[in-house]
Amino acid sequence: MLKVANLNVSIGPIPIIRDASLSVNEGEMCGLIGRNGAGKTTLLRALMGAIPATGKIELGHVDLLALPAHRRAGHGVGYMPEDRRLVPEFTVEENIRLPTWSTQVDGVDQRLEWIFTIMPEVARFNQRRALELSGGQQKMVALARALMAGTRILLLDEPFEGLAPALARRLGEVLANLKNEGVSVLIAESNEVHVMDLLARAYFIERGAVADKR
Repeated sequence: MLKVANLNVSIGPIPIIRDASLSVNEGEMCGLIGRNGAGKTTLLRALMGAIPATGKIELGHVDLLALPAHRRAGHGVGYMPEDRRLVPEFTVEENIRLPTWSTQVDGVDQRLEWIFTIMPEVARFNQRRALELSGGQQKMVALARALMAGTRILLLDEPFEGLAPALARRLGEVLANLKNEGVSVLIAESNEVHVMDLLARAYFIERGAVADKR
């Protein structure tokens, strides 16, 4: 499904990601575990096309590195950034639909209905503006938006960070249901506690190098 090889990212003269390689199989949930500052966010942003990178990023037979970010989303890549990045004045539903406005994919209404089925709490406040939501609710909306674009793979950056225990448990339930749906997921987390029961495998990143997996 997703294959990354010898990925390098520098910010100015400083190398951040160094020859990183990893893969996520069809329907597999993998972790990218590392401390704050290890390079998790930079690696995910490079996969999504938000920052320049060199190396190889392939989704199936598609060379993602040759495509700009909006074209990557059009190939079924969904991204949930750590800081959510919702449009405050848009409603929840508008935020979720946002990726499809540039990709022009088919079946948007059916996809939205499926998302609301697995995340009914989001459906209940779908007409509220994003700025009216709590931080935890915004995390759920950001996940729903990633699901709208991520028909092939999801890239989730610290989805559990800052969540109250009850909401963290609920998010874990949603992700467990995604496993049953056969969705491929790469989850970046600094704390293994919330995700290890969900993962088929975990990669570990230290100082920008993916050094181990299990």
